Amino acid sequence: MLFYNARIYAPDSPTAIAIEEGKILAAGRDELRAAFPRLRQENLEGRVILPGLTDAHLHLCWYALSLQKIDCETAARADCVQRVAEKAKRLPPGAWILGHGWNQNDWGGEFGSARELDAAAPRNPVFLTAKSLHAAWANTAALRLANISRATPDPPHGKILRDARGEPTGILLEQAFLDAQAAIPLPAQEARLRAVREAQDALLRVGITGIHNFDGRASYETLLALRARGELRLRVVQNFLLEDLPFARRHSLRFGAGEGKLRIGWLKLFMDGALGPRTAAMLAPYEDEPENLGILNYRAEDLFEIGKEAADAGLPLAVHAIGDRANREALDAFALLRRYEESRGLPALPHRIEHVQLLHPKDAARLAALKIFASMQPIHALSDMQMAEAAWGGRNALAYAWRAQLDAGASLLFGSDAPVESPNPFEGLYAAMTRRRADGFPAAEGWHPEQRLTLTEALDAYTLAPARAAGWRAPIGRLVPGAPAELILLDENFFDLPPENLRRTRPMATMVEGQWL
Repeated sequence: MLFYNARIYAPDSPTAIAIEEGKILAAGRDELRAAFPRLRQENLEGRVILPGLTDAHLHLCWYALSLQKIDCETAARADCVQRVAEKAKRLPPGAWILGHGWNQNDWGGEFGSARELDAAAPRNPVFLTAKSLHAAWANTAALRLANISRATPDPPHGKILRDARGEPTGILLEQAFLDAQAAIPLPAQEARLRAVREAQDALLRVGITGIHNFDGRASYETLLALRARGELRLRVVQNFLLEDLPFARRHSLRFGAGEGKLRIGWLKLFMDGALGPRTAAMLAPYEDEPENLGILNYRAEDLFEIGKEAADAGLPLAVHAIGDRANREALDAFALLRRYEESRGLPALPHRIEHVQLLHPKDAARLAALKIFASMQPIHALSDMQMAEAAWGGRNALAYAWRAQLDAGASLLFGSDAPVESPNPFEGLYAAMTRRRADGFPAAEGWHPEQRLTLTEALDAYTLAPARAAGWRAPIGRLVPGAPAELILLDENFFDLPPENLRRTRPMATMVEGQWL
């Protein structure tokens, strides 16, 4: 097919594009109509064509399963508890009730208790994950199944919140949440496949044609099964968790390995927790918790040792770092790792830091200097700005600082962290350009408006930069000859929209492998 009379986001601003056998044959102007008379031609009447967008940080299976959970992102804690009670009425005794999305900061800063959930669901274990995915709220039945009691010690890198008598309250932070989650039976393979297919459809509908998937080995095996059935339509870079490293080494799963739409990416580690539960690792205490420095999982030297093993296995690191202490330790480790790579004659691997939510001014230019990708999620700034003001105060000049990273020379990768946030990339573009919530908060110019980006800068972080980071051999993320025909069709006024309308944009159609979906 050949589309003409279009506004195409590509080098030299072509107005026509020819597609054959799932690839872009040519991009140009009206001369293409005469050059390719055999192709079916369609007048797009000024509509916009963008490359398919990539979410550079998404948890595919978590997102897929979250679509089946109770939505706990409520204005009041009582509303969340009521939803649990309603679900309990429809389930048999003993069935797990799962939910996602609560944030105690939206409920006056007070965590819920196991007793509240016991009353709402007296016959069922209840496990509700926080919006941040760094905490959980469980009832007594769930705690019992997870073998958590007053005698259970806090795990390394985790915390079980307790009342004055030492009894668990039902709130589990970091590793304690992950340990407890292991008690929940995994869905059967067919159920996982069905959930991922539905999630894939939802992503394609909002213009996402590629993802960097940060679920681990189980998700990889689900994706392999989906690909074997010919049902994988997303372009996926699969990342692994630290505990998956022996598996990756055993199967020679090095960076860039793979075939078709599924290839290997990074090894992910967590340096700290998150802002919401105040577990992000800080150089100085939280403004609203003056005794709290968060939870630091690794010192730079420890991360360097892990990085050496990963580098020898051909896997770059993707390091979760939220607080300024976590980011500094990660950068110190990367400085050591760059010297190690050079001394061993290894390639300079495309390491990255996930989130980069707060940097100390002394560290602002270090990602660029060390050639570390800044993998950030613009929509987090809109959700977090009030929490950040309460927790970090004057330090927020370098919070969610996209402009500072871009100006320093770092390469930005944008994503959503779904299911933490909506995977809709147009909400991310809106956040990157405005730093302002939909209700206008905090002001017309946005929160720390000096960190805003232009539409073109933000689009590059959703298209070209994620493809370059992943090392795709084909020209992914660009509408140029030889590139896969992965594109989205938008209304003709997309580039003329005021930023406040950008978040409501929805693709008219998404194309994958030359086929409209």
